[in-house]
Amino acid sequence: MMKQTVARGSIVAAAALALTGLGAMATMMSRDTTPVIDLSEDVVIDTTAALAVMESQLLVTQGELDRAHRILDFSGRYRIPADMAARIYDHAVNEGIPPALGFQLVKIESGFINSAQSYASAIGLTQLVLRTARSYEPMLTRDDLMNPDVSLRIGFRYLKDLLKRYDNDLELALEAYNKGPTLVSTQMDEGIEVKGRYSRAVLRGM
Repeated sequence: MMKQTVARGSIVAAAALALTGLGAMATMMSRDTTPVIDLSEDVVIDTTAALAVMESQLLVTQGELDRAHRILDFSGRYRIPADMAARIYDHAVNEGIPPALGFQLVKIESGFINSAQSYASAIGLTQLVLRTARSYEPMLTRDDLMNPDVSLRIGFRYLKDLLKRYDNDLELALEAYNKGPTLVSTQMDEGIEVKGRYSRAVLRGM
């Protein structure tokens, strides 16, 4: 019974330190009287809540550390600056696609160059045609597509929509991203093999 009381008292004391701060604890320790630990039920309930908050904060911190680790891993793997890797990672997560897929898409499409432009007038990191981009944000300009955040946000959202359209068939969605869904649908109707080099190149890197 004595051991249980001491252990219980230690938990309450730890929670008190976290809640009141070091300054309050120092003041309490400087008094001549010995502090009395209140083991009433109300204090136990408050302590439990405090520990739950601390546990939640630890989980958040763990998540942030995991994010940082993965971003640094992608940064080293693709030899790109950490801020670029963070942008790609966060936009992929926000739009609901695997970060590994997002990095491969950007690598194949633009080589991580914001100002990349193709012969087909595709622009930016995810090589969007202005017409396609404006179906998501009608007021966009060509210059906007060289903004990495704009290009990543819309490009990944477009890929996510293609995945829904093709019942999560990643190869078909990637080919539609590259060729356009109209051409892919036409080829499928005509019995032409749609899946080809583009989707294999993206998937190989993952």
